[in-house]
Amino acid sequence: MIDNAAARNGVEPSLILEVARQESGFRPCAISPKGAVGLMQLMPSMQDQFKVIDPFSPIASIDAGAKLLKQLLDRYHGDLTLALSAYNAGAAAVDKAGGIPQIPETQNYVTRILSRLAQ
Repeated sequence: MIDNAAARNGVEPSLILEVARQESGFRPCAISPKGAVGLMQLMPSMQDQFKVIDPFSPIASIDAGAKLLKQLLDRYHGDLTLALSAYNAGAAAVDKAGGIPQIPETQNYVTRILSRLAQ
């Protein structure tokens, strides 16, 4: 599923894998206290944007998450740190901060994923 979504959306499979690991621990039924759901923990606005009918479907969640990652990588000209920050905190928070927002959860999120990608 990850390889197919990566190929369709032009995103590295390892990036999708690590975001799914960090977001949901690979649990397709995950629900966050803030309302994000599924493997890729998509908020309702992202589900709507990417026309996700069943956010608990692993295929739908991974594909939409890959689309979002691609969109954010394009927005931040390939800057993985900013794209990951925006995936976690939202693009508005990244734009306002002019970089990684001073949010401990976001800073830890980016550090953990980048560390695993480097291995």
